[in-house]
Amino acid sequence: MPANATKPAPSRPQRRVTVGQVLAMPPKWLGMYDEFITKNAGQVSQIESALRSLTYIIPGRFRDAEIASESIHSGVQLLSLYHDGILSQAVSKLPTQPARSAHARYTRYWTQKSKTYRRVAMVLQMVVYTELLCEMSAKRRGGEKARWNVIVLLEAIKAFCRLILMRVTRSRPLVTPVLPEREPIPDDSEDGDEDMVTARSESELMDETSPNGSAWTMPRTGMSLPSLPNPGDVGSYLLGRVLTADDIKPANKLLSTLQGGGQFAEILHILTPLVYAVSLARSRNKKSWTPWLVGVTLEYAARQLRQRSMRTSTLERDEWNKRGWAMIWWMMRGAFYENVTKGAVNGVTSRMPSFIAGILQDYEYLWENYYFSTSA
Repeated sequence: MPANATKPAPSRPQRRVTVGQVLAMPPKWLGMYDEFITKNAGQVSQIESALRSLTYIIPGRFRDAEIASESIHSGVQLLSLYHDGILSQAVSKLPTQPARSAHARYTRYWTQKSKTYRRVAMVLQMVVYTELLCEMSAKRRGGEKARWNVIVLLEAIKAFCRLILMRVTRSRPLVTPVLPEREPIPDDSEDGDEDMVTARSESELMDETSPNGSAWTMPRTGMSLPSLPNPGDVGSYLLGRVLTADDIKPANKLLSTLQGGGQFAEILHILTPLVYAVSLARSRNKKSWTPWLVGVTLEYAARQLRQRSMRTSTLERDEWNKRGWAMIWWMMRGAFYENVTKGAVNGVTSRMPSFIAGILQDYEYLWENYYFSTSA
């Protein structure tokens, strides 16, 4: 070898990435993301709320703003649905389970007991979160005919899912929403506070219920004797520590099984949106009263048939009230909006400041042109 020849540098061993390592990366990242959501549940909820608020002011600001706004809104809702599942699993692993509402107990029972309920309820919730975006996309690509085809198809899917849920729960009425709502994870500080409250004596808690009471300190032992609660507060004090009938009921008994007229009324309530959508699709006349009267009549008939049988428990009364408030949306639909509400909204808008009036006018475009913008 010549004296001036240089030795070749030793080659570095190449690091080979196996197929198993590549396949293991997404689950690992997903696990890290789940852990981040669990540890920062409060901040994540605030970010979700901020993004939802942003979608309220986007419509009308630029071209195709409604599609951009609804895309963000649907994306946030779907992501929140995934976050709800993560936080629900984290809460279930806590040594001490927090007190849950009747709705949370009922929906949690069925999602854990039945895979069919969990999967169908998930599909139903995803359709509800994306239905307006699907309608907008169909109208942009295929016009009015494609839009109404999509509307009827989505209403049929929702009705089918609800009928399956009703069958899975053995003819019990549906609740809104059909999945458990988000459960906050208590912080360490909150756990400490709960332990302190648990350690405190009942007499100290009674002392807090008395607004004017003062504890007397015994000079020899240093212990305090609490004053009795105000006579006017005794009832509320006792009620706050008594279990109600719903608290001791099994979760599946929080809603009664429907029979006869009640079962028919629930099926009628489920099918009403589909019948109304089909009537509108055939009519195509916004000012025609026929589809609106058909929808309102069916909804009212379902409500009257269930008037006596759906208010026997707290959860049933809550669902009854939700359905009652949902009927207000009929004032924003079809012929009633075109012939009555629209004029009233225009009159109110003309008297408001320009900024608020501009926002209402932007939403008027959604109310007038999209079916799911006023869907309950």
